[in-house]
Amino acid sequence: MKKVVLYDPGVSSMNLGDKVISEAAKEQLEFILKDSFSTEVSTHLPMSWYYMRSLKEADYKFVLGSNLLKSTFFGLKRQWDINLKLSKIIGPCILVGAGWWQYGNKPNLYTKTLLKTILSKDYIHSVRDEYTEQVLKSMGINNVINTSCATMWDLTREHCVMIKKEKSEKVVFTITDYNKDIEKDTFMINTLVSNYKKVYFWPQGIEDFNYFTEISKNNKDKIEVLTPSLDSFNGTLKEGDIDYVGTRLHAGIRALQNKVRSLIISIDNRALEKNKSFRLPILKREEINKLETIINNEILTDINIPVENIQRWKLQFKNNN
Repeated sequence: MKKVVLYDPGVSSMNLGDKVISEAAKEQLEFILKDSFSTEVSTHLPMSWYYMRSLKEADYKFVLGSNLLKSTFFGLKRQWDINLKLSKIIGPCILVGAGWWQYGNKPNLYTKTLLKTILSKDYIHSVRDEYTEQVLKSMGINNVINTSCATMWDLTREHCVMIKKEKSEKVVFTITDYNKDIEKDTFMINTLVSNYKKVYFWPQGIEDFNYFTEISKNNKDKIEVLTPSLDSFNGTLKEGDIDYVGTRLHAGIRALQNKVRSLIISIDNRALEKNKSFRLPILKREEINKLETIINNEILTDINIPVENIQRWKLQFKNNN
């Protein structure tokens, strides 16, 4: 029986979008996990040599996506709490639809050394967009292909054709506590309230509700706040006759997984890169004045996932089992 370590962004996370990512990655790895002993380790918490020592010789160590790669891996703001001191215990790791945190400075020497040490040299890594692929290749990590995020691997043409184009009666929206634009986010909420008969708000992040309270005073009685859980969000999406609009990327992808007409308001590089590479339906927040026109017209969901790359990445493990 194979032993598998899952570096899981959904464990100990204050963002339910991380659970959307980890759930999708585990589903895509089911052909390995079903016959393996797997151990989940949070990417958000510091690694412990004492705990990790028994996992050192695992057959596979998968990093279940999210935007945890960045230019610097020291300081307080780390998406993945790893360091060189523990690299031999943590690695060798295999990326599963991972992404680069934000556009920005080039990776420093420490980051290059750390990633080259921790990332497997024997397996191809899966990254979520072309930008991440190019950054890794620029530092000499060439065994990498763009597969898109694992959350999108089932968004095939056959799936997308079942997503309706016309506007629904209801809408569920999200906002983002750590990337605020009070004027534009308020405009979005006002527009949705004016154009839909029923409006829901889903707090994906731990401080989203507080931000919602701050900017929705005029519309508070017109909006139903959902419980901050994936079960609550999934249940609302499955009610039918509902659209999704919002700044939370993975809420939008979860909506697409449920065949819900979606428009993701792009606030950073993640949605932009997915739109460039895979035609994810987005509207840049700086163009939020176009929102009313867009939602009242047809939205074609025509996502183009890299099927051949996904199959190639999976096949390397099937050949090794």
